[in-house]
Amino acid sequence: MRSGCPINLATEVLGDRWSLVILRDIMFGGSRTYRDLLTHSLEGIATNILAARLRHLQAEGFISAAPDPGHRQRTIYSLTEKAIALVPVMASLGEWGVQFLPVTPLLASRAKALAAGGQPMWQAFMDELRAIHLGVAAAPDTPSVLAALDAAYRRAERRLTETAERQKRTRREPV
Repeated sequence: MRSGCPINLATEVLGDRWSLVILRDIMFGGSRTYRDLLTHSLEGIATNILAARLRHLQAEGFISAAPDPGHRQRTIYSLTEKAIALVPVMASLGEWGVQFLPVTPLLASRAKALAAGGQPMWQAFMDELRAIHLGVAAAPDTPSVLAALDAAYRRAERRLTETAERQKRTRREPV
């Protein structure tokens, strides 16, 4: 018999290698179809595992699936409120990973921006995800958190490029 411990129960539902990665790709990467999730994920998930995890996430109520009106054979996956409520967890996991794991600066940029924005940014992000995935009207003139996270990524990308160019010039200069 299970203990009913909330951490144990959450781990039973989300503790496999792929569930949080798939939710991350839908949440932060904008992937909404099987093909997008398969081809745009940095992690290289196998087709059979992706299909099984999508079924699992749907059965557990984290995502919903609807036929794509523009393409009969395609399914559009959307986050449910249950998944959107994981934004603070994802932000905390990202912040923990930046602090304790050998992350790359480029891929850490969004996690750092989300951590720096704190709970107000997390709430705004959840509202933005509700508008995208649930059709809930967003407040007018609300800045996009996804755009802010993308801007943080682009800034990190520029810094890495500038650093690489400086190092290249330094190696070429005669001593």
